[in-house]
Order: sequence, then C-alpha cells, then structure tokens
Amino acid sequence: MDVFLDEFFNAEVMLKYLPEIIDGFWVTLWLAFLVVVSGLTFGLGLALLRAYQNPVVNAAIILFVDLFRALPPLVIIIVGFFGLPFVGIRLSGFLISWLSLTCVLAAFTEEIYWAGITSVNKGQWEAARSTGLGFGGTLFFVVIPQAIRMTIPPLTNRTIAITKNTALASVVAVPEMLTVAQTSLAYAANTSPLTLAAAGYLLIFFPLTMLSRWIETRFAWKR
Repeated sequence: MDVFLDEFFNAEVMLKYLPEIIDGFWVTLWLAFLVVVSGLTFGLGLALLRAYQNPVVNAAIILFVDLFRALPPLVIIIVGFFGLPFVGIRLSGFLISWLSLTCVLAAFTEEIYWAGITSVNKGQWEAARSTGLGFGGTLFFVVIPQAIRMTIPPLTNRTIAITKNTALASVVAVPEMLTVAQTSLAYAANTSPLTLAAAGYLLIFFPLTMLSRWIETRFAWKR
C-alpha cells in the first residue's frame, strides 16, 4: 500500500507539478467548451439544411456525416496536423483538435437532430401550414422545438462521449492536461501527475454529466 500511495499520490510530486496541471486544465476546459458549442451548432445547421431536401446539398451532408462518423477522431487529428502542411495549410495543434472534434460531434449530432425532425408527426407540419406558416416558419417554430426536446438524451450522451476525446490533443502537442501530465511523469519518474490529470478530468466531465442528467429530466416528455 505504501508503494502504491507513493507512486500515485506522492504529495511532493503533486505540489511540484500542480501549477502545470492547472494550466493544462484550463486548456482542456476551453477546448471542450469550444467543441460542444461549435459541434452542436454546426450539427443543427446541417440538419436544418437537410430538411430543405436539396439533392446536391443532402448528398454533400450525408457524405460529410458518414465520413466523420466512420473515421476515428485520432486519425482525423493526425491527418489534419501532419497531412495539411503538404497542401500548404498549417494550423496549430489546438486548432486542428478543435476542428476535428467539432466535425466528429457535428456528424453525430446532425443524425440525431435529423432523426428528431423526421420523428415529428406529419400532422404537426400540416397543422402549422394550415395556419399560414411557410415551410421555414413551420420548421423553425413548430418542428425544431419538438425535435430538440426529443433528442436531448442521445444528444447529451454523444456530446459527453466525444468531448472526452480532448485528451487526444496530446498527440499533436497541445498543452492540455494529459500532455502536461505525461511530460511531468517523465521528469518525475512518478505517476502522481496522472492522478492530478484524472482529478482534473473528473472536475470537468462529472459536472457535465450531472448537467446533462438534469437537462434530460427537465425537458423530458411528460407521460
């Protein structure tokens, strides 16, 4: 037990590397926030465009969605960071990680939003159109509010699952918590910095999980 505590909960090592872990914590938090906001917004935008049933636009959206749902996020990040410079595009590791995870989250959320839109009863569309609302008005004011409410449980689950992939940014040297913890581990020859990183991830994602549970309960359909 003493060996375990010294290896994973060494107070001296933790205090020494705590400032660096805190810096990485803020980077991770900022990256996760950007991915959630941009991914959910982008996915909703794609679903709205798809609702207009333009064949060319729909084909492009389906291709985008299938591509980013099929590829592992790690592969997307690596290809973006190491491949784009060959075509003259150089982006920072943080930006590549943000764009990659945003596209992955948008691809999944677009399908979730779309499932919600198509599940709204056809009578809702007809009733709204009979009041004089056009297609756009019916979509935005009648269908989307119902669709989003129905999609909250799978939406929150998928969002949490993908935002935890912020740890993958470590492969492109983004100074988030895992990167800092791994570097600190190498210098200290002790795994206590990883314990600090684990605590940091809990501080970010445990409240997010609780928030998602509250949202699901608050906006659930009443039976």
